Amino acid sequence: MKIAVLGTGEVGRRLATKLVALGHQVTLGSRSADHAGATAWAAEHHAAHGTFAAAAHGAEVVVNATGGLVSLAALESAGADNLAGKVLIDVSNPLDFSQGMPPKVLTPGGGSLAEQIQRAFPGARVVKTLNTMNNAVMVDPARVPGEHCVFVCGDDHAAKEVVIGLLRAFGWPDARILDLGDLSGARGAELLLPLWLRLLGILGTGDFNFAVLKA
Repeated sequence: MKIAVLGTGEVGRRLATKLVALGHQVTLGSRSADHAGATAWAAEHHAAHGTFAAAAHGAEVVVNATGGLVSLAALESAGADNLAGKVLIDVSNPLDFSQGMPPKVLTPGGGSLAEQIQRAFPGARVVKTLNTMNNAVMVDPARVPGEHCVFVCGDDHAAKEVVIGLLRAFGWPDARILDLGDLSGARGAELLLPLWLRLLGILGTGDFNFAVLKA
């Protein structure tokens, strides 16, 4: 598929690199067409880079890997027309570190950032996933032993199936992919981040994940 990954940070580059390795046509999107990090990544991986709008325009799937507090602005820069009808995978978290640790989770009106994105871009098919773990675990679940889980939710069933297909390609077995239902499931997924960050400090490593055990 033609996939745009918006965001040049560690998460965006990790996901983009994995998608290239899986044979997808990937464009790494950034605020400027000459972003040094995006240019270097694209040269290393024989891929493309460009502005948020340029990346999203030719894509079939768009991944929002920007910081949660700037995601709406980044997606506005990408352009509603360039997102309309496309699967929009949101892996971001609305974390406010302005007052240090632990951060606040900014959930407007008790909802989630994913729902806010869906309201702002009603033509997009928003699916929330992969936001509850380290970016290395996202693309290599075998880093963590055991039956740990990845969550997925969204209002569009067909869009979720596309995302679940990508999760399988990343190495997630079906038994570990937990469908939380509609996009309101993102509320709980985003609120896991304060606990994840607390565990990161206690464990001293990001190589851990959440498991759901059913009797």
